[in-house]
Amino acid sequence: MPTPAPAPNTTPDTKQGLSLQNRITLGLLAAVALVVGLAIFFNSLGNDPSQAEGTDTGTGAGTAEVVREDSHRLSQASDEKAILVEFLDFECEACLAAYPLVEELSEEYGENLTVVSRYFPLPGHPNSETAAAAVEAAAQQDKFKEMHARMYETQTEWSHTNEDRSPVFRGYAKDLGLDMAAYDTAIADPATMERVNIDKSDGMALNVEGTPTFFLDGEKIQPATAEEFRSLIETAIAD
Repeated sequence: MPTPAPAPNTTPDTKQGLSLQNRITLGLLAAVALVVGLAIFFNSLGNDPSQAEGTDTGTGAGTAEVVREDSHRLSQASDEKAILVEFLDFECEACLAAYPLVEELSEEYGENLTVVSRYFPLPGHPNSETAAAAVEAAAQQDKFKEMHARMYETQTEWSHTNEDRSPVFRGYAKDLGLDMAAYDTAIADPATMERVNIDKSDGMALNVEGTPTFFLDGEKIQPATAEEFRSLIETAIAD
């Protein structure tokens, strides 16, 4: 009598990795998370519940600029035909939802589209200014993009608490291999926060009321879908 074939292994094996069933399940969960994230993003575009309030920090409407010479480029086009600017808050859930799409657009249109990130920390987010200062301190060591990514990748771990998260951000800086003495000096230097406030002042003068808010070639845009976002970019590139 032939020996029965062994039943398929339906449990994860440390040598073989996850089973096919579990890989499919994780893939479906990731797809659902992406769809939900994009829905949050487009429904909240420029309208984060923690509305922009506060005192103008020195940039009047007459001198406000959508992009400044020292604005941080998330990507720089080799044949620039359009510029996409995002006013963002690292503690904003809608900004987190937008992050993968912005990265995708940056890659997809990278040859012709320059992507610029500008700080716009909102008062309703207790660690948003601290996060912005940490990213700016990293930018001073040419690690803007890396710290920008780290903030979003870990947002759910540090956000929405009144506990000071600056030690957490310092840990990120150390992980990125920054000169920690220079990082600490930058964090303590009022000029670092002043640099953040220049971005926010420009945003307030440009009627940015929440995050994320996008400008394409100097004009505020509010696309309702990813397809519309792409269409706007393609039109700007073609002009």
